[in-house]
Amino acid sequence: MDRRQFIAGASAVACWPLAASAQSKVYRIFWVSTESQPDPFVDGFREGLSELNYLEGRDYTIALRYAPGNPAGLVDVVTEIESQNIDLVVSSGPAIRAMEKVTQIPVLFAVSGDPIELGIVTSLARPERNFTGSTFMSRDVAAKRVDLLKEIFPNLRRLAVFSNALHPGEHSEWEVTQHAARALDIEPIYVPFAGSGEFDKGIADLRATSADAILVFPEAVTMVHRNEMAQTAVAHRLPSMFGWSEYCDAGGLLSYGANQRATYVRLARYAERLLKGEKPANLPVEQPTKFELVVNMRTAKLLGIEVAPSILLRAERVID
Repeated sequence: MDRRQFIAGASAVACWPLAASAQSKVYRIFWVSTESQPDPFVDGFREGLSELNYLEGRDYTIALRYAPGNPAGLVDVVTEIESQNIDLVVSSGPAIRAMEKVTQIPVLFAVSGDPIELGIVTSLARPERNFTGSTFMSRDVAAKRVDLLKEIFPNLRRLAVFSNALHPGEHSEWEVTQHAARALDIEPIYVPFAGSGEFDKGIADLRATSADAILVFPEAVTMVHRNEMAQTAVAHRLPSMFGWSEYCDAGGLLSYGANQRATYVRLARYAERLLKGEKPANLPVEQPTKFELVVNMRTAKLLGIEVAPSILLRAERVID
């Protein structure tokens, strides 16, 4: 993929402004993303900066770069970053792998996996490199998803767990899920796929299981294909559990996890600190402390599932 193939988002700038009326410094932010275009979370980041009284075009500019379906193509973007006077890189999803080559500029990330296993930080408490940000990974949440699925579907005996085997931290998440399932007398059925190139094969393998329900680990590839995931579950009349609310918006039955948009809003606070000169190495990687349960009642009705009032009362959002 050459540079001409990269697609700049609607907000990407053709050139950086030379001055601003409100301040002498216009911060230059480079947003890099793969798999999803437009990136669904850049607006949350803008919202966070707005809450901090940063106005786009006056105080900062964002250049958006995408390499849909081809993270390896981001090598050219790294060259582009290093050739310009960039103040901050924000990397979303699998793009973070390519950003490892950026060593002199602060890189802010939000990843669904384990940044330590990914190799971009030494520890969550002290990153020790030019990377910091947020991780959605939580072992406790992985177990809770199984508990909630069993609560809404008491007859659950066989659970298909659909997972991207290349996702950093996937092994840990699968280990916790197995223990949680077996503690509830549920047989977990592992259905892995290796990245976007094997997604269709993974779906075929998923359809071939004789599972009673589906649990999908949240990450970039299944996020991009969330509509297909939800449709597959409904077509086979299977209750489904996902990690983020966007999957429920696409037709999934349940989701439990951190609110991604809220995470990107909070990420703007770290952006401000980095732009003002703090070192990423000294800013701990954040983990979510608040999790939301979302229930899609339209899907429940299609599947003939009666959702207990106790579940609905605990839900942050119910899709009618």
